[in-house]
Amino acid sequence: MNNPTNEELKQVLKTTSTIAVVGLSDNPERTSYQISKIMQEQGYRIIPVNPNVHEVLGEKAYDRLQDVEEKIDLINVFRRSEYLYEVAKDAIETDAKVFWAQLGVSDENAYELLKQHDFTVIMDLCIKVVHSVTIGNRDQG
Repeated sequence: MNNPTNEELKQVLKTTSTIAVVGLSDNPERTSYQISKIMQEQGYRIIPVNPNVHEVLGEKAYDRLQDVEEKIDLINVFRRSEYLYEVAKDAIETDAKVFWAQLGVSDENAYELLKQHDFTVIMDLCIKVVHSVTIGNRDQG
């Protein structure tokens, strides 16, 4: 598994506007909530994907990736590694082309499946950290 270069990661983040967050919790104490809130504050549209919540960060939550009605630019996953392959199978049924598994989350089989479907795959990296390192604060105007 190879992650894209820092320059490629920067391009991914610059061309992304809508992020579907799989496993986004409505609990402000959870990492998924904290990171998604920061990314939302940076101007990204956050779409929660979690069958256990109805709304997070002011956005309607969906049970599955396939249920999301709008175009997804990037899928950000906050699930444990053992669930990554199932999420990858859902991802290939969407119009998204970027799959990002958070820090500590990776799966070789999910990586291979996504690559076979022309996804840009990022695993075991925190999207917030990469964003702050490559882009910093986005202009809101």
